[in-house]
Amino acid sequence: MTIQGAEAHHLAVVCRARPGDAICLFNGDGHEYPATVHEVGKRSVTVQVHGIETPERELGYRLEVAAPLPKGDRGQFLLEKLTELGMTAYIPLNTRRSVVAPGAGRLDKLERYVIEASKQTGRNVLMRVEPAQDWTTYCRRPDLPATRLLATPGGATACWAPGQDLAVAVGPEGGFTEDEIEAGRQAGWQVVGLGPRILRIETAAIVLAVLGAGFR
Repeated sequence: MTIQGAEAHHLAVVCRARPGDAICLFNGDGHEYPATVHEVGKRSVTVQVHGIETPERELGYRLEVAAPLPKGDRGQFLLEKLTELGMTAYIPLNTRRSVVAPGAGRLDKLERYVIEASKQTGRNVLMRVEPAQDWTTYCRRPDLPATRLLATPGGATACWAPGQDLAVAVGPEGGFTEDEIEAGRQAGWQVVGLGPRILRIETAAIVLAVLGAGFR
């Protein structure tokens, strides 16, 4: 098997792989593939795959986070941490107070962040990054989990059964507008608070991800 492109560069230059080195490959299908490096070239790495393994590292249920993309490096930080915590999907939200509107090029970068974080954590199923969606459209999607939490200052204490499919939503800097919160309520979202302090987008999203993933 020959590996090319960014992954070949990562193996040859970053990891400094040499013939005979044992490595582990994954492609996001839920499996991983033990292999041995056979040859290292300038633009490609040839490996021999020895088998297939299926370690259990995923949550076992659906847990997706919808939140506006934070500015600058905070967006990369958010994607890395959501991947590490085992989230199944991230949906960039467009809201009335959103600042960043990620286009197709930015989504490619977000997916790259997920791949790199998956390597570090040993995940063999990639967190899905969906195209940006308007909140008023997303919150009414018929395919969402039955349990849905919308975080906003002053909301009630979150209440749900751990270990079940869950969608969580975080607003932009400045929060959801009252109309957006009401749209969520009308669509069956539980409006919850995360304590007495105002949290940044990425902090609130990570808190909800930790709770949803069952960390206590």
